[in-house]
Amino acid sequence: MRTSSLVLLLACACSFIVIMDATILSVALPEIRTALGFTPESLPWVVNAYTLAFAGFLLLGGRCADAFGPRRILLLGLGLFTLARTIGGLATGPGLLLAARAAQGLGGALLMPVTLSLLTTTFTEPAARARALATWSAVGATGAASGPVLGGLLTDWLSWRWVFFVTVPIGVAAMALAMRVLPPRNPAAARVRLDVVGAVLATTGLVGVVYAVMNIATAGLGSPSVFVPLAGGILVLAVFLVHQARWAADPLVPLGVFRLGAVAAANAVMFLLGLGFFASPILLSLYLQYVSGYSPMAAGLGYLPVGVAMCVGARAAGALTVRCGARRATVLCCLVGAAGFAGTAVLLGVDRPYLLAVALPGLVLGLGSAAAFTPITVAATGGLPPEQNGLAAGVLNTVRQTSGAIGLAVLSTLAAAITADQGGAGSRAALATGYSAAFLLSAGFLLAAALLAALALPRAFTGRAHG
Repeated sequence: MRTSSLVLLLACACSFIVIMDATILSVALPEIRTALGFTPESLPWVVNAYTLAFAGFLLLGGRCADAFGPRRILLLGLGLFTLARTIGGLATGPGLLLAARAAQGLGGALLMPVTLSLLTTTFTEPAARARALATWSAVGATGAASGPVLGGLLTDWLSWRWVFFVTVPIGVAAMALAMRVLPPRNPAAARVRLDVVGAVLATTGLVGVVYAVMNIATAGLGSPSVFVPLAGGILVLAVFLVHQARWAADPLVPLGVFRLGAVAAANAVMFLLGLGFFASPILLSLYLQYVSGYSPMAAGLGYLPVGVAMCVGARAAGALTVRCGARRATVLCCLVGAAGFAGTAVLLGVDRPYLLAVALPGLVLGLGSAAAFTPITVAATGGLPPEQNGLAAGVLNTVRQTSGAIGLAVLSTLAAAITADQGGAGSRAALATGYSAAFLLSAGFLLAAALLAALALPRAFTGRAHG
């Protein structure tokens, strides 16, 4: 097998285990609560501890890949991620599990930017790069879609601990493959100094913002537990931007990269797409369980048509991007996704047939939304020199993760408010109305993404090849 194919395999394997981790745990949470003695208030932190560390350290992870080389950082990220998964599966109490989840988030933050950077530096011809990114996106979509199903199967047939253990062999195999195909860093390569102050500021600010938005649904926007970290995080991020522009000798995020219109616009489009899309698996799962009365396993299986459509859309996106260009492909895919979300919003209801309410509109939203990631990624990472590929990947992944957290908080809060106004969570009709409102807002976010892409992305983006 050619080296480029092995690099693609490695990047896809790493992406698969990191993205699947975001969904595989959801159906196992009740079992984890019973086994380890979590309180209802502390149980969400099994997810939040990972999300905070992942979102907070993504920028640093991308810059580390540029500073120390992709091989070293990928092995470090994989090793930490795999070890933390093992410890999580062996945990005997809440404290150890939460610590393992935070370490796992740090490993994922080191790992994910490297996978994208490897592809953009290995596949330098624009059409080949688009195809590689489409494959990478399709594998990520497969991981997201298979997580709830695999998590339900493992929890029912074996134990919740296997939700953690299942990806350990993949991590070990990926480390062996990385040692084989990735060359050591060239000693003559230019050294990149890490902006430690910038890293601390960025991580602190992002953690504050993400922590705040995750508390909105339960505490409310005016609560000190939301307002204080949100205001503090925004203030620290403002200081971070000043530091990058004026004080840092070798900035963590050279702001000059955003002078390339495609980079700035693509990240803005990604933010809008993430606001609408990343909450959809959770919202659909809640609708199927609380309105339609499905078991967790059945709800996971009910998401399969959406997952299959995501895989098809992500796989076809490379050819679409090459044929139409990044701008047209992004606009088309976001419009298709918006139509799917709007259809879901209209068709959800009490005692609605699954095929009509979930499967058919879900096929449309999954197909369009997942396909949009490839042309946006092409636009955000093209035209940059190789030494900034890790930076571009870190920024894009940070935008994705942060927008997902904010979108989930906003959409969950909206659904809860509408439900309460319609009669409360004890009414299936009120719940259905709340979820419908959330999906309608998701459609609005994707429609805004399509409009911004049409106005701001370059008319004919081809990328720039680097040898």
